[in-house]
Amino acid sequence: MPRRTATMLASTLMLIALLCAGVFIPVPYAEMSPGPTVNTLGEHDGEPVLQIAGRKTYPTDGHLNMTTVRVTSADYRMNLVEAVYGWLAHDTKVVPHDTLYPDGKTEEESTQENAEEFSQSQESAKVAALKELDIPVKSWVIVSTVVKDAPAEGKLHAGDVIKAVDGKPVKEPSDVADLVTEHRPGEDVVFTIVPAKEQAAAEKEKRTAVKTEKVTITTRASDDAGEKRAVVGISAGTDHTFPFTVDIKLADVGGPSAGLMFALGIYDKLTPGSLTGGSFVAGTGTIDDEGKVGPIGGIEMKTVGARDKGAEYFLTPADNCASAAKDTPDGLTLVKVGTIDDALDALKDIRSGDTADLPTCTAS
Repeated sequence: MPRRTATMLASTLMLIALLCAGVFIPVPYAEMSPGPTVNTLGEHDGEPVLQIAGRKTYPTDGHLNMTTVRVTSADYRMNLVEAVYGWLAHDTKVVPHDTLYPDGKTEEESTQENAEEFSQSQESAKVAALKELDIPVKSWVIVSTVVKDAPAEGKLHAGDVIKAVDGKPVKEPSDVADLVTEHRPGEDVVFTIVPAKEQAAAEKEKRTAVKTEKVTITTRASDDAGEKRAVVGISAGTDHTFPFTVDIKLADVGGPSAGLMFALGIYDKLTPGSLTGGSFVAGTGTIDDEGKVGPIGGIEMKTVGARDKGAEYFLTPADNCASAAKDTPDGLTLVKVGTIDDALDALKDIRSGDTADLPTCTAS
């Protein structure tokens, strides 16, 4: 066989081998792409996304769209060809698999965590919107989760209201940890609680008197490196009672990133006039009870998805601005927001058409 022919044959075989390797050898990456975007002022699957009963509401128009990211499943293993294609494509992002599923987390565990975060974001969105409108919301500290095999397991339960620790009143979730860590590991701490069932019954019967219980728990040392703190193995959170009903009807969505847009949608429905002035505004961002907007993941995919659906403006968490501005879709204005007040101010400018001084995102 002539040397030239042999060389070409060897090169061809090598190329085929490399292509086969690229197709069949998995790589430790996952893919993110734009997910659905839903108008919080509109309908989804035939029913209003925001449903308010017991309070006067007002007509709305325009769009206040929440945005999502679609990700590959935990057990999907991308091959090298797919990874390279994803790196080169504009509307996808390839990230290390552990970024989406850290510590070997299964898809079921990730889905459950996202569902819990989504539920909490709805509650915070309601609180933030109502506080912005000076509508009173009753709040109290509860047991959010109990760690398996922790000292509190079987003694405290998710939903229990924590009234006091060692007789000292609890007003904020952080108070619980502060009071527990005043002890040394191995010492007893006394919780004064309203059991979750008693609290639920009191709310249903609309009574203010509740039965409390005292629960004694022996602390243990934390798993932290360095100095060991006293812990009981719970996380504390906040629950609320609203003066009227606000339901958010949106299935198959997870995570906390829709909080800002839900809050704005609720605010819009409870106030005369239109927040958007008919404009197509999309956005993202977590929100806490005080209306502070926090950063989210997948910002580049969310801006692409929003623009593809027709968004003109995108409310962007301040901490995501630099990343989002690196590849802004044509025709989309990224508006920097750090609080619900920032978002409301921006919307005022948008509906008035006075957008020259909008706080836009920059890549620097």
